[in-house]
Amino acid sequence: MVALIDYGAGNLTSVRKALAAVGAEVRVPLGPGDLAGAHGIVVPGVGHFRATAALDGGWREAVRASVAGGRPLLGICLGLQWLFEESAEAPELAGLGLFEGRCARLPGDVKVPHVGWNAVEPARRSWLLDGVAPGAQAYFTHTYAAPVTGDTAATTLHGITFASVVEKGSVAGAQFHPEKSGEAGLRILRNFVARCTSRTCEPVNL
Repeated sequence: MVALIDYGAGNLTSVRKALAAVGAEVRVPLGPGDLAGAHGIVVPGVGHFRATAALDGGWREAVRASVAGGRPLLGICLGLQWLFEESAEAPELAGLGLFEGRCARLPGDVKVPHVGWNAVEPARRSWLLDGVAPGAQAYFTHTYAAPVTGDTAATTLHGITFASVVEKGSVAGAQFHPEKSGEAGLRILRNFVARCTSRTCEPVNL
C-alpha cells in the first residue's frame, strides 16, 4: 500500500490515478499514525512552499521514522522541495532536511513559472529513472528549484541547470510531474512502486 499524503497542496487526484494505473494500492492517510502500515509514501504538491506548514511535527516525525525504517519516499514538485532543508520562497519554514541545500527561485531572465515540457538528463545511475531514456521529456510547472548536489540523479536546464531528480537510498524526488509526463512518467512511478515491494530498500541516515 502506498500512502499519498494530502496536506492541501492539490493535485491529489491525478497522482492517485497514475499510481493506480501502474498497479499500486493507494490510500490517503488521515493522520501521521496511518503511515505505519504503508509500504511507501508519496508527498505530492503544487504551489507555494508555505503550504508545507501543514506537514507539522507529527507528520515530520512519522515520515522520518518511515524513511529510517527503509520505506521508499517520493516527493513530487513541491514535495521534492520539502525534502530539502529550506526554500527561499518561505525562508521562515524548515523543510524535512533529508537532502542538503536550499531551493531557490529560477533566474529572472527566463519565463517563470517554468511550465511545460523539458528534458530530464541523467547525472548518475538511478533506480527511479531505470528504463527512462536520457533526455526524456517531462512536464514541469514551478518557479523554485533544488540545487545540484551529490544527491542529484538528473538535471534540467531552464535559465540555470537545476536538480530535476534527487535520490538518496530509497528516498527520491522529481521536480516535474510524473503523473502528467506520459510513458516516461509512468515508468518512473512503476519503478517507485516496485521499490515499495522490494526487500532491498535502503534506510537513510538522518
